[in-house]
Amino acid sequence: MRHVFYGLILLAGLVIGAVAPAQAQQSPNPAIQSTINQQFDAFRADDFGKAFDFASPMIKGIFGTAENFGRMVRNGYPMVYRPDTVRMLELRDISGKLWQKVMVTDASGATHLLDYEMIQTESGWQINAVILLPQPGLGA
Repeated sequence: MRHVFYGLILLAGLVIGAVAPAQAQQSPNPAIQSTINQQFDAFRADDFGKAFDFASPMIKGIFGTAENFGRMVRNGYPMVYRPDTVRMLELRDISGKLWQKVMVTDASGATHLLDYEMIQTESGWQINAVILLPQPGLGA
């Protein structure tokens, strides 16, 4: 059920993204990039508890436990669970929300573009959503 709910959040993000709201490119933010990279490192180490620490309160509320969160990532985002290379692209402000674009190459050599919505909390930067972006030049 939670996986379906998370899927709805991602679908809503894709629909919102399709409307193409105003975007303003931001200067790179090392703290945001570090948060995302540390979560990738935690997934590589199968440390779902640590990976879950980088999720926002909303995401934590949706999944409830690090085990549920880890299962969703393993099954729904294998390129995040086991990336070969990770490259930070542009940080954008879209309608007042910060989105970090990330290019991930998986173990088979396939490239994936993801958008990470980042929020600043008392605990520092946290990941509030991840959206798999359509590849430029590829049809649906």
